[in-house]
Amino acid sequence: MPGTVLHLGATVMCSHLGAATPASSSPRVFVSAMPVLTIADAFSIAGCGLSSSSGPFCASGQFISGAARASAGGVPLAISTGASTCVATGSPMTVVSTQTRVSAA
Repeated sequence: MPGTVLHLGATVMCSHLGAATPASSSPRVFVSAMPVLTIADAFSIAGCGLSSSSGPFCASGQFISGAARASAGGVPLAISTGASTCVATGSPMTVVSTQTRVSAA
C-alpha cells in the first residue's frame, strides 16, 4: 500500500503519545530539504504514557516494513503506511505528520 515517505522532520509517536525521534537518517536522499528515513533507522521514544510502575513502557521503536519499490542506500524507505513496533510493549508507532509531496509503494 503506498504511503508518504518519512523524513527527519516527520512527527512520529508511540501508541501512548510518546514522542519518537529518529536516531539517524539517510544522508544522501532528501525530500522537503530533509533526509529521508529508512526501515533501518531506530527511534528513541520519550514521554510514553505508560508508567514504569504499571509494566513495560515504550523506550524505542522501528519500522519493520516500508516501501517495496523505493530505497535509499539499498534499504527500503520508511513510509506512513508501513508497519512499526515499539520495544518493550510491541505496540505500533503512529505517523502524525510528514511531508506530502513524495509517496512510495
